[in-house]
Amino acid sequence: MNNLKLKITADGSSTLYHESLDEHYHSVHGASQESLHVFIKMGLSYYIKSNPHNKKLSILELGFGTGLNCILSLIHKNKTEKIICYNSIETNILNFETLKKLKFNLSESDLMLFKKIHHLNWEQKHEVGDDFFLSKFNIDFQSFKSNSSYDIIFFDAFAPRKQPELWTVDVFKKVYNLTNKNGVLVTYCAKGQVRRDLESVGFKVERLQGPPGKREMLRAQKII
Repeated sequence: MNNLKLKITADGSSTLYHESLDEHYHSVHGASQESLHVFIKMGLSYYIKSNPHNKKLSILELGFGTGLNCILSLIHKNKTEKIICYNSIETNILNFETLKKLKFNLSESDLMLFKKIHHLNWEQKHEVGDDFFLSKFNIDFQSFKSNSSYDIIFFDAFAPRKQPELWTVDVFKKVYNLTNKNGVLVTYCAKGQVRRDLESVGFKVERLQGPPGKREMLRAQKII
């Protein structure tokens, strides 16, 4: 992974710059802030508040990357009494040397969990802490098959101009079919074409305030 360069973002947390794609893994305005706002506040926290009686919930993440969304979900889960099954897909697994350089303003105990998440074997289900079950899959989404459906989708692929094959109507149709009734999809991307394509497969889509440095983001819901 010699084409990856470590960068420090505006909130002091790390991101990686992918030289070949000319793309950052997170917002340079704040990696941790972006993930907390888009995926935790507008995704996980929103779903829990909207469905308070659901004790067990499932998350599918497109783009495990640095594992930031995963560790933040685990930290948030520990403030609730929920049981979470977290499945994540990634085609380009980061090596441990790169991961050791990342800093996300985590406490010492959370940093231990972060390291544990990355050392767990892929293609297996693991319990990380209490009532948080993680499965990581080294596979592209088009090839991904699941007998499960999901309450929350973290759509965290690289931007449409960099990874267009993951922002198609066919991909969104597959995502819609994997989403439970009243399930939500959240993404940092707010492009008009993405919103229209999500709506075309059946999602109800709303534009929301984006994280620091970004005006808007999208949240889609499967309302039947």
